[in-house]
Amino acid sequence: MLRDITIGQFFPGESLIHRLDPRFKIVMTLLYILMLFTGSHILCLAVGTVYTVMAIALSKIPLKMFLKSVKPLLPFLVITAAINLFLVNTGDVLFRWRFLKITEDGLNISLFMIIRIVLLIMGSSLLTYTTSPIALTDAIERLLSPLKKLHFPVHELAMMMSIALRFIPTLIEETDKIISAQKARGAEIDTGSMITRAKNMVSILVPLFVSSFRRADELATAMECRCYNGGEGRTRLRQLKAAPRDFIALAVTIIFYAAAITVSILLK
Repeated sequence: MLRDITIGQFFPGESLIHRLDPRFKIVMTLLYILMLFTGSHILCLAVGTVYTVMAIALSKIPLKMFLKSVKPLLPFLVITAAINLFLVNTGDVLFRWRFLKITEDGLNISLFMIIRIVLLIMGSSLLTYTTSPIALTDAIERLLSPLKKLHFPVHELAMMMSIALRFIPTLIEETDKIISAQKARGAEIDTGSMITRAKNMVSILVPLFVSSFRRADELATAMECRCYNGGEGRTRLRQLKAAPRDFIALAVTIIFYAAAITVSILLK
């Protein structure tokens, strides 16, 4: 289960999406999220679906990697869909069994919600899949640079986000090792009642926290040894430069966003 979590992972490549400026990719991701939450008609999501499929195809990353990013959230999706399916009582009744009933509006809302969340996860994952943590840090810092005039710690914030993304796969791998080690010692983690399982999680959480603090201390020591003193006066090996393909990709995203808004207005 833990191996299916792909949040924060970066898959190197030479596709068109990989070569886009990370600043533009962040802006396009924000527009994409707004696109998915524009309107409440299925055709609005159809626009987002076409955009998502096109972006995934251009990234040349296997579809199974995006499906893996959705898999850990399946229980949450099922529970949320069931709540909407049985609690929405408006519309024509499609199915009734004792006190439970499924209406047309409940079915539409459940399907709409599932599709929206799946597209949101897959589209947002594309940003980290095709952008290295270092490039992502530089892009966030450049986009938030106007806030430096207000003495906002832009560099520190970007660095923290980059470190957090970078260590997600590491912590997942560490958790998997701890679980395997505890099972080898006879710990019954996957059996018993919910309360018993929750108590058994202590044998995983404690070593994980100790390992996390140890890694944080080692990282801080390494940064101090390299005379890291924040973003003041720092230079970059690779400078971010916008290319024509970046403006074209942004224009395409804006067109799709405008299409979603148009569909939402026409069908309102």
